[in-house]
Amino acid sequence: MSASAVALTMIFGLVGVGTAIGFYAGTRHKMTLEQWTVGGRGFGVILIWLLMAGEIYTTFTFLGASGWAYSRGGPALYIMGYQPLAFLVSFYILPPVWEAGRKHRMQTQADFFRVRYGSKYLAALVALLGVICIVPYLQLQLTGLGIIVEVASFGAIGRTPAMLCAFTLVAAFVFFSGVRGVAWVSVLKDILLLFAALFVGIAVPYIYFGGIGPMFTAVIRAHPSHLVMPGATKNLGHSWYISSVFMTAVGFFMWPQNFGASYTAKSGDTLRRNAVVMPLYSITMPLMLFVGLTALMVIPGLSNGDLSLLTLVRKTFSPWFLGLIGGAGALTAMVPSAILILTAATLFAKNICRDLFAPDMTDRGVALLARVTVLVVTAAALVSAIHSSLSLVSLLLVGYAGVAQFFPGVVLGLFSKRATQPGVFAGLATGFAVAMVLMLSQRDPFHGLNAGFLAFCINFMVTGIVSYCTPAEPYRLDGPAAGSA
Repeated sequence: MSASAVALTMIFGLVGVGTAIGFYAGTRHKMTLEQWTVGGRGFGVILIWLLMAGEIYTTFTFLGASGWAYSRGGPALYIMGYQPLAFLVSFYILPPVWEAGRKHRMQTQADFFRVRYGSKYLAALVALLGVICIVPYLQLQLTGLGIIVEVASFGAIGRTPAMLCAFTLVAAFVFFSGVRGVAWVSVLKDILLLFAALFVGIAVPYIYFGGIGPMFTAVIRAHPSHLVMPGATKNLGHSWYISSVFMTAVGFFMWPQNFGASYTAKSGDTLRRNAVVMPLYSITMPLMLFVGLTALMVIPGLSNGDLSLLTLVRKTFSPWFLGLIGGAGALTAMVPSAILILTAATLFAKNICRDLFAPDMTDRGVALLARVTVLVVTAAALVSAIHSSLSLVSLLLVGYAGVAQFFPGVVLGLFSKRATQPGVFAGLATGFAVAMVLMLSQRDPFHGLNAGFLAFCINFMVTGIVSYCTPAEPYRLDGPAAGSA
């Protein structure tokens, strides 16, 4: 059997097992809208940990971090800076979000804005912008999956066929199993990802340099500017680093799928405990950076830094091990893709279609429409992935610039009774527009600052000014519980 056949057999075997787990999880519960979207609000610490780890630690962790360490150097360290701050934010933000969700039967991020500010139009805007932000994140997973299969097959299978096959499976088990399928597949995915990160991140520096310290010494001698700001870039300096860490930390749990995952918990304390233990998972990040730096020395000249991890593994280990790592990476792409697709479909069906155009639609109708939308969202992301040339981290930063704009509306909605619907609407629309204009016109950084951070500051300012100039509104989170958000 050829090397590519051995590697692909391992990958397809692991993907097959993961897909079977996803389908099985859905057979144990009747898939009502409540079960499909928030798992009946019954997830304990372990399932919440697995679900959120499945959403958070993605292809970006597996390929993007090593890719930026390879191609950009010092700026990749922002990845290490934002995660502890993000979990600190979640410790204080998510429990009251969960409490509001339990009381008012919320199922999506947009439901929070609808209940708090009493506007279906604001909720629809939040839903629309959430779907727009999810597409590049989903595109990231698709692109990463294509890279994994292409490298593991030694070029025998192209990226596009790999993406089509894998995401047909993802769309299928999301369609049938909802959020429970995602959580249970995360069990296999997390075991494989942790093994791959720990083994490869420690092994390759020792194989080629005799240890992590000697590897850094070699990098410093060969590329003395690579490990300091701005690294191999011209404009990602200290101001960009600080503003990116802040923007990413506040935006971390503003992703619609992360925000919505908080509703699946049994209690607010479950989310607090999760915020305490989740940073342990971050041990994977520096190890991926080690791999990227080792690859810089061992296989210089790659046209795409995102190829560095798998190319190094292919050069170093036997084909079956490449298949094992590739299978771990494939599941690392498929699990977050599943929750992204589920979230986008639910936002579209519930908070845009029903709230604006069909208020009499039943939950059963919403669930059916959401399942159909799964296919549409998957197709849109596939088209974007096939035609885009952005790096994995660049795709993620575009998404973060957008979702960070939800933070003012959430934090002021929870802790201030003076924030008003016109203020939040104006701030969100302005901030998102500024972020997308700057990011998509390649003006990031803007005068040294992360473009999303600049938009975030403008958003907060507009929200505050307009809220101050408009009449105070009722604080609806203290009101009577809603039968359905």
